Amino acid sequence: MTAAHARRPWPARAVDLLACPVCGGPLAALPGDTGLRCSGGHAYDRARQGHVTLLPPGHVPPSGDSAAMVADRAAFLSAGHYRGVTRALADAVLADGPPPGTLLDLGGGTGQHLAGVLDRLPDAVGVGLDSSRYAARRAAGAHPRALAVVADTWARLPLRDAAVDRVLVVFAPRNGPETARVLAPGGRLVVVTPAADHLAELIGPLGLLQVDPDKARRLTAALEPSLRPAGRSGHRERLELDRAALTTLVGMGPHARHLSPERLAAAVDRLPERTAVTVSVDVSTWAPAA
Repeated sequence: MTAAHARRPWPARAVDLLACPVCGGPLAALPGDTGLRCSGGHAYDRARQGHVTLLPPGHVPPSGDSAAMVADRAAFLSAGHYRGVTRALADAVLADGPPPGTLLDLGGGTGQHLAGVLDRLPDAVGVGLDSSRYAARRAAGAHPRALAVVADTWARLPLRDAAVDRVLVVFAPRNGPETARVLAPGGRLVVVTPAADHLAELIGPLGLLQVDPDKARRLTAALEPSLRPAGRSGHRERLELDRAALTTLVGMGPHARHLSPERLAAAVDRLPERTAVTVSVDVSTWAPAA
């Protein structure tokens, strides 16, 4: 992350979405966007990479992606391999009602998907929230109209009530009650999850985890009764990936927690120079139940 990203002004409308993680009061930017402060005096410094951490004192969020996983994610996404996934996400964001002006990306990682959606919405601002400080460092420079925050997606979100028009969740955990709380009237949650055949060609040769066949039921259980289904679509394509891309693809996801780098390298070396891989995702839209 360059110093220029740390000096980049925060989008004021994105700051307006935030709430103090201690008292829940609205946050305001300090002069020069050096940090945030609420009326109760709770203050949060801006990191030199440009992001801000919004956690109550002593609160440690669940372990997020490691530096190595984030580096692999940045490399794979910046190469454009999941451009189709981002496009499907943006299509769903734009499909229901007028163009949204405020976005929250939960478990947003490096900010690549949020940036792609913002590119389709020239008047919108966004907040990318992730528990990994390594991801937030990357996300801080992902888009000039986005603000990167380290926070716990399983706890109370550091956002005001009814603040955002769209919440995005791409391959990340879902917090139904908190999502419903921060959605504005008429707002929507858009969730991207792997379909049954996602990366199917790699499961056997690389020893990857299979997609949980009960994933759809678990998604519904996590979101209802706070939210109700409001739409469904999908995206499927075939990619031709070389060995380097396959290595970063595996390294950026949950598979990396179960495979040593040595074992992965040996398995990838046994594959052809280029391998056809299926990218297949489900995109579901959810509305507040009340």
